[in-house]
Amino acid sequence: MPDFATLALFAAAALALCATPGPDMLLIASRSVSQGKASGFATLAGIQVGTYCHALAAALGLSQLFLVVPVAYDVVRYAGAAYLLYLAWQALRSSGAILTPVAGGRRYPIGVVFRQGLLTNLLNPKMALFVLALFPQFVDPNAGSVAVQILLLATVLNLIGILVNGAVILTASGLGRAFSARTRWRRAPQILLGTVFAGLAVRLAFDERR
Repeated sequence: MPDFATLALFAAAALALCATPGPDMLLIASRSVSQGKASGFATLAGIQVGTYCHALAAALGLSQLFLVVPVAYDVVRYAGAAYLLYLAWQALRSSGAILTPVAGGRRYPIGVVFRQGLLTNLLNPKMALFVLALFPQFVDPNAGSVAVQILLLATVLNLIGILVNGAVILTASGLGRAFSARTRWRRAPQILLGTVFAGLAVRLAFDERR
């Protein structure tokens, strides 16, 4: 198992990563504004399960496929972009009652929101490459099972993510309630969510691998 110094160094790197605004934080915040904190946490849970999947793939060597077979990277990238555009279309065509966090309003089921967060994460090949690039730096093959060490690092990353993104969710859901109290702003959350999905799709489709 990694020693305390290694875990502390990784935790510091994870904190810097989680505290830096990025696609995941933007998606979590926009979902929280549009549908409330329960959906924000469901999105976060889906993303974090996706992180475990990427970590497991890295442990099994599957993530290296994106390095040796460029077409595999592009297939996943474009599939992810297409899925995000579909979510953007769904959000923008929905009525305000579906997405606005008002009492008694119809909402997307939590399970659906969770799956959206999970698929958005899984269909982002850059996340796989990130895990493959960062995690091995904190793994010692002589300290036990490499797979267990990688999953432990993923757990540390997710725990820090809960703290950072939890604060984002609580703040963003409060903004959503403020929007819902103003009739003329009733559609603002769903427009924000659709715009975020569309923006992430464009970013994923055109942001070449570094």
